[in-house]
Amino acid sequence: MRIVPQITLEEAAQKIKSGDTLVVGGFGMTGHPIHILHTLALTNIKDLTYIGNNVGEPGLGAGRLLRNRQIKKAIGSFFTSNPEAVAAAQAGELDVELIAQGNLGEAIRAGGAGLGGFFTPTSAGTLISQNLETRIIDGQEMVLIKPLRGNVGLVRAWKADTLGNLQYRRTENNFNQAVATAADLVIAEVEEIVPAGQLDPNFIHTPGCYIDFLVQASLVITDLGSSAKVELINKESANSRLNIARAVLDELQSGDIVNLGIGIPTLVAELITPAHNLTLHTENGMLGVGPSPATGGAMDYPVNAGKIPVSALPGAAYFDSAASFSMIRGGHVDVAVMGALEVDAHGNLANWAIPGKPLLGVGGAMDLSNGAKRVIVTMTHTSKDGEPKIVPCCTLPLTAKGVVDVIVTDLAVFHFTAAGLTLVKIMPNATLAEITTKTSAKFVVALGD
Repeated sequence: MRIVPQITLEEAAQKIKSGDTLVVGGFGMTGHPIHILHTLALTNIKDLTYIGNNVGEPGLGAGRLLRNRQIKKAIGSFFTSNPEAVAAAQAGELDVELIAQGNLGEAIRAGGAGLGGFFTPTSAGTLISQNLETRIIDGQEMVLIKPLRGNVGLVRAWKADTLGNLQYRRTENNFNQAVATAADLVIAEVEEIVPAGQLDPNFIHTPGCYIDFLVQASLVITDLGSSAKVELINKESANSRLNIARAVLDELQSGDIVNLGIGIPTLVAELITPAHNLTLHTENGMLGVGPSPATGGAMDYPVNAGKIPVSALPGAAYFDSAASFSMIRGGHVDVAVMGALEVDAHGNLANWAIPGKPLLGVGGAMDLSNGAKRVIVTMTHTSKDGEPKIVPCCTLPLTAKGVVDVIVTDLAVFHFTAAGLTLVKIMPNATLAEITTKTSAKFVVALGD
């Protein structure tokens, strides 16, 4: 049987040439081939096109290539998490092409499967799709997403055998499984290499036919950046934020499968008990998310989409990002809870872009808002300048049209009903007069007892 060569980090870096397109696994620093990228940062290779969810963190992983100005163009979903990427884009040193997170995973998978692309409702009618081919399919506007493929693919796995078969661990799979299929040459950075036959064939995630070279490199806690330790994450929350989380929990039904976005929605996970009978989904590849542990970090636990270490409840499952977004688009997630910059009287959602600021982070919101059966938005009732966020018509670039079912703010809870925008609850320490003053959209009042 074919033995996959094991090479050094330096030899791996030599496989990459200036001008190459790299397709790279990882979500934040989890499952990110950090050691190969750091070695590449020691070379004179430049003018790279980088395809990946994000460009590492400042000075870490692909962030080191960015700092060295070795990346010419970045194609991905969420570059806002690296402020140096924002600065580089503002300075004209980095060309950025945004793609919704689920579309990114599926485009990489399509590139590896030899497909010509796919039509999806995700991102239809938004800024990032304005130059794409569109069609009306079964009465719904859809955009054509073309496949993504690289000259060199870099992945990070937990274990490999000498035949190149790979196993990923926890949420370290994310984009790696698709990336391993979508390049002319693929190098896998792995924690451990074992003899052929030691990996159970039932639990191999990437077959060895996709892998050209193996590099053994062990992670240390500093490789994981902001996900390194739970203790580094500030868990303190104002009462208003906790009130929002409690109101969201009241909106959920027993048996729901729920995706919690970053920010305020993550607080809901800390309030859930077994009696609620809820299953939490995170788009980077996990079903059965539990609360964050008291100590530890991403060396010991999975991480959620906010890159926060979390526990796994009994019966939890891990999978790759492409499969995760197939769940979302396929209608298998009951509720998506996410933040917003604006929601209007028509249920339109704007939560990713502010004119005049770099448009560097779309994430999974476009996929979730179109795919989940029910969308709950959490936000402060007004902006920092005191301007209403619940408006007659959105003025900010749209995430999705007509998708919002519930709005929960620090002042009120609104439902979208047959009567339109409907106030159903006044939050503690708020008044109807204050809500009326701070809501520019018209609404009806139907308060419960």
